Amino acid sequence: MNFLYASTVINKSVTGSSGDGMDFLSHAIGSGGVVFFVLLILLFFSLTSWSIIIWKYFELRRAKSLSYEFLDYFWKSQSLNQLYESFKDFSDSPVGEVFLAGFRQTKQLMDSSKEDTENGLSSGGSFELSGIESVERALHRSANQQIGNLERLLTFLATTASATPFIGLFGTVWGIMNAFRDIGLQGSAGLAVVAPGISEALVATALGLAAAIPAVIAYNHYQNRIKVITNEMENFISDFLNLVQRHF
Repeated sequence: MNFLYASTVINKSVTGSSGDGMDFLSHAIGSGGVVFFVLLILLFFSLTSWSIIIWKYFELRRAKSLSYEFLDYFWKSQSLNQLYESFKDFSDSPVGEVFLAGFRQTKQLMDSSKEDTENGLSSGGSFELSGIESVERALHRSANQQIGNLERLLTFLATTASATPFIGLFGTVWGIMNAFRDIGLQGSAGLAVVAPGISEALVATALGLAAAIPAVIAYNHYQNRIKVITNEMENFISDFLNLVQRHF
């Protein structure tokens, strides 16, 4: 009889068929004090991380697509000036932004060299070397800036993945403490007394894991996609410097 009674109580708690509303929503709403505050924090982390996941998906997808389109157009272009004039079509491309920084620096050096030549000044090989180095610095500076833009808000996903399980565990521990306190006040340790408090406490852990798992998966996936775009930028920097060195 005790086994049947325990099974009945557990089934009602899981399915939510009892009049006490023992389902996930009623647990969250019925939780009071610290546990309810913990659930609100976890809900904030979960909703915010999902918003970031959706937004970064479309942002990285567009960045990758435009970067490949720009590279294809770059190698088909007749001149860098032609590519620069049509750059507005690739303004959201990370690789395109790197090209823009390199082209502007190269054009500035060429204009400066032309003025020195007209004024009868000769800079020699040291100027050429320093010019290439300045172009390389501009390219890498722009690439680092683009990487920072792509990684924007990913730290929140990492924080969600690492922190929310512990926040949920804190809520669970606090809820179990309250459950044992109620046992002491009622002087009874039956399953009907213990089960509601413990089940409410476990909701915090469940919500913490529900927030952390998608965040860690998305964070690792997006870091891999950013790495692919970063490699494309590094390859482009090498190719662009080779072009500059041949035609400087």
